[in-house]
Amino acid sequence: MANIDIDEIKKTAEQIRKDCIWMSTRADFGHLAPALSIADILATLYKKIMVYDPKNPHWPLRDRFILSKGHGCLALYSILSQVGYFDRNLLRDFANKYDTMLPGHPEIKLPGIEANTGSLGHGIPLAIGMALAAKIDNKNYRVFVITGDGELEEGTNWEAAIIAAKHRVDNLIVIVDRNKLQLGDLTENISQLEPLEEKWKAFGWATKVINGHDINDLISSLSATPYEDGKPTVIIANTIKGKGLPVAENKIEWHHKVLTKEEYNALKDDLGLEELSNG
Repeated sequence: MANIDIDEIKKTAEQIRKDCIWMSTRADFGHLAPALSIADILATLYKKIMVYDPKNPHWPLRDRFILSKGHGCLALYSILSQVGYFDRNLLRDFANKYDTMLPGHPEIKLPGIEANTGSLGHGIPLAIGMALAAKIDNKNYRVFVITGDGELEEGTNWEAAIIAAKHRVDNLIVIVDRNKLQLGDLTENISQLEPLEEKWKAFGWATKVINGHDINDLISSLSATPYEDGKPTVIIANTIKGKGLPVAENKIEWHHKVLTKEEYNALKDDLGLEELSNG
């Protein structure tokens, strides 16, 4: 992974966004904007930071990744297909039948998925168990989690934050998708999160605030973890909800909205959108 350059990561993130837009339009379903905001983070994790083997998804020494904001799974499905966990043609099956391998929230039946998520507030608690298991078994894998900022209103996250600090799981890295929007309104109009970094520090975590769309910032920040021995790490990644789709950027109504086929076709050339070829 170390030889991957910035341009390749940017290209991967761009493909994630194209896949998200195409899949959601095809299915007429999905949380598109929440997926677009995490494309750069996922591209950096899977192309540069994490250690894993897509041909051996249960390799004991792999780094683990949990998408706690499971509704953003369009982006996760795309990156898993790009790095070889499954054939990219499977993306055609997103939310298209009852027993699809790619439902509206990720499930462990799909290679590369570590935990069923979507009921918000559970990703960090699950990750703590995985991180503690690594410590107990003397294994050096890390556990990465992406959580939504609106999701932080769930009290289970803060209970978990206390436990993680107590047990000194410095192999746990939480990335907050800080796009400042959630279903229905701005996060600060629903439940005040700021000062968010200070709150995590008060719970005993090492912290950093970054630009979640700057690949250099992502690489340097993720590569430097843990920031303090014996402390779990939280990275607050400032992002734009709907990033890459101008009509959706920073728009509250796009939390669970997708392009119509007519809108897709109208934007296709301008955004360089593409569909999977038959095969």
